[in-house]
Amino acid sequence: MEKKVSILLAEDDVNLGSLLKQYLEAKGYSTDLFNDGEKATVGFRSGNYDICILDIMMPKKDGFAVATEIREINTTIPIIFLTAKNMKEDVLTGFKIGADDYITKPFNMEELLLRIEAVLRRSGAWENETVTSYKIGKYSFNTINQTLQFQDGEPEKLTTKESELLRLLCANSNKVLERNYALKQIWDDDNYFNARSMDVYITKLRKKLQEDSTIEILNIHGKGYKLIVGGEE
Repeated sequence: MEKKVSILLAEDDVNLGSLLKQYLEAKGYSTDLFNDGEKATVGFRSGNYDICILDIMMPKKDGFAVATEIREINTTIPIIFLTAKNMKEDVLTGFKIGADDYITKPFNMEELLLRIEAVLRRSGAWENETVTSYKIGKYSFNTINQTLQFQDGEPEKLTTKESELLRLLCANSNKVLERNYALKQIWDDDNYFNARSMDVYITKLRKKLQEDSTIEILNIHGKGYKLIVGGEE
């Protein structure tokens, strides 16, 4: 993605806030951290963000108050709430205000990342920032035309499912593509039949990429798949 997705992060726990900011920036996101609700509100008014991640329990203004003000300014920006509470009332309040997702502390960093990506895709925030072509070893992959080309050969047309799956693998090149995440992104459901269907498409992609021996699509047991390019893991 050419333009970095910009995140407003509001978290009053200094250690957790710093850790989240470092993690998100390491994953390619531009992240501004605010340690209270009042600063977060001022920051939102003066910044240009693609998504907001708000802790609920914050000094000066809580996450609900911040989200309410954000919604008055921007009705569509995605909002994810972070909270140490797992109260049904909080969940309902958050969704009534217009939250897109909700995650309870303590949480896994990778889970938060997957939720951010899913919310951004649903909101369309990535539509104009998605990479349209990938270099995979000796192959060129065009996501718009859905074509795969080996060196100077003729471009091969991929099916939509093949193209979507290869795009996710490329976006996570040399990293694990979570199986359930891929199923929900492409098939909208991670049931058994869709999982078997995805296995078939993985086999097809392996055959299409077999001309370059430095490319592998590995099965990562219990997790998903990993596209290895150039022998690097």
